[in-house]
Amino acid sequence: MITALKIIFSVLLIWMCYVVISTSLKSNLFKEWDFLGSIPWMRATLWDFYANAFIIYLWIFYKEPSILLKIVWLLLMFFLGSIASCAYILIELFRLQPGEGLIDLLTKRHE
Repeated sequence: MITALKIIFSVLLIWMCYVVISTSLKSNLFKEWDFLGSIPWMRATLWDFYANAFIIYLWIFYKEPSILLKIVWLLLMFFLGSIASCAYILIELFRLQPGEGLIDLLTKRHE
């Protein structure tokens, strides 16, 4: 199961990097923000994204002992979104010791 999750999150990380980079090369978000920000569904999508990012960040906040790491991951989550989420989960998956599973992934805190 852990190997499958490593593959899934690696693929998602690569895909999201591709989508963000290719979109950024075609369209400048800052130039188009006035138009995009005027679309109600765009605003709803952003609120939805940040609510989900906050929920995932609460898990990160629980797991990380260092205030510095908590701040770094907060910034990464809110600026990189799913790229940061996938990266964090991959780091956590690779930190697991032999014999540890999903319960450890979700609940084990770092010292």
